[in-house]
Amino acid sequence: MTEFTADQIEDFKEAFGLFDRIGDSQVAYNQVADIMRALGQNPTNKDVNKILGNPSADDMANKRLNFDAFLPMLKQVDALPKGTYDDYVEGLRVFDKEGNGTVMGAELRIVLSTLGEKMNEQEIDALMAGQEDENGSVHYEAFVKHIMSV
Repeated sequence: MTEFTADQIEDFKEAFGLFDRIGDSQVAYNQVADIMRALGQNPTNKDVNKILGNPSADDMANKRLNFDAFLPMLKQVDALPKGTYDDYVEGLRVFDKEGNGTVMGAELRIVLSTLGEKMNEQEIDALMAGQEDENGSVHYEAFVKHIMSV
């Protein structure tokens, strides 16, 4: 499992504190995924739920945890295998029917909203902003670079 440096842990603790809306040095379960993403991780909601012990919707909204309980969870997420640029490009190449490095934006929107960890329309619009050319096509290599830099 990953070991973080003292400086990293201090940075993580500071970021964690920004999500404490009550002032009790704790955050709600439903904030854990957002905090992890703010710290550069990219866990799926399924991964986070598993790490939290598959809490109910009520627990997600009402249960809270402190930084000492959060840090081992962050270590677990950091140890998860991560997709590479090549993995994502290869996955999108399947939709490149003409072999020209593009996929139809409409088709990509459908995939993002129906497969895997489904995204809602607002999330898709934010992700796709500025990615489609005048023909409604998306150059998927540039798209993957954009996603991985966000």
